[in-house]
Amino acid sequence: MSSAPHQSAPSLEIVFETLNAYLRTAALRGAIELDLFTAIGDGAASASTIAARISASEKGTRVLCDYLTIIGLLTKQGDHYGLTQDSALFLNRKSPAYLGTISHFLGNPGITKRFHDMADIVRKGGTLEGEGTVEPNNPIWVDFAHSMAPLMALPSQLIAELVGASSGAKWKVLDIAASHGLFGIAIAQRNPNAHIVALDWEAVVAVARENANKAGLASRYSTIAGSAFDQDLGTGYDLVLITNFLHHFDAPTNEKFLRRVHAALAPGGRAVTLEFVPNDDRISPPTPAAFSMMMLGSTAHGDAYTFSELESMFRNAGFARSELHSIEPSPEKVVVSYK
Repeated sequence: MSSAPHQSAPSLEIVFETLNAYLRTAALRGAIELDLFTAIGDGAASASTIAARISASEKGTRVLCDYLTIIGLLTKQGDHYGLTQDSALFLNRKSPAYLGTISHFLGNPGITKRFHDMADIVRKGGTLEGEGTVEPNNPIWVDFAHSMAPLMALPSQLIAELVGASSGAKWKVLDIAASHGLFGIAIAQRNPNAHIVALDWEAVVAVARENANKAGLASRYSTIAGSAFDQDLGTGYDLVLITNFLHHFDAPTNEKFLRRVHAALAPGGRAVTLEFVPNDDRISPPTPAAFSMMMLGSTAHGDAYTFSELESMFRNAGFARSELHSIEPSPEKVVVSYK
């Protein structure tokens, strides 16, 4: 005789924890500001020794360390705390993969304030504040260029490898919405015959130019200041980089923009797009799928697009075919589209 599948008892935990999820953000941002993970990495282990190292109260340090242990960012044996693999790699300031600076952008009030009335955002279907983060010359993108560069260091190297930058071919590369410039810079560092043209708002592209100069690429790096929708892009590009850009706009706007990209490419050229790409079910994988919520509250028409949707946009813009590539461990994926 068959029986119904076992169901766990109802629990209020998910409701309670989700409504209090702001504590996770506050705890992590506070720990980064206090440089708590670096202190533990340097050998401070008890609440008292960590507190002395970070100039904080012992009680406050104990409560914070316990909370960080609960959410999986510290370990605890007896009264001694330790780093997890993730916190050792990404949150210890002495790690080459340190990502603590991204808290400045991800906690930027210019973004977080846009989510204070989610019910009205859902009713409207987009941000309640004009064009949101994509309004012309929005200053948050300068913060993004400075703060988020460490997060893009690995993806930029993986993309340079994916497109075969080390071939040494004479390339002309357009880096659209260049921000910190790391994607174009990574290609130029691997290919001594590549010239990069970076496009972004004037205050933002200045950050990319500074990073290129520091990398010794000034002679092979030029810039275009302004909107990717309005500025003359030029022609004859072998590669056009479109990183974390399309998710800010709706499909018709993207197709119009991609026609400009198609026209700017040389015959046989490639558009290389980095995006959060959910599966067709739109609930997996969790990080790319959840990114649609970020776009709902911060843009008027943006979304996280599936590969089939992106493929359609490129095809409608004149591209012959598109390929989807993983660049693990990044949660984002790369779409390579051929003219």
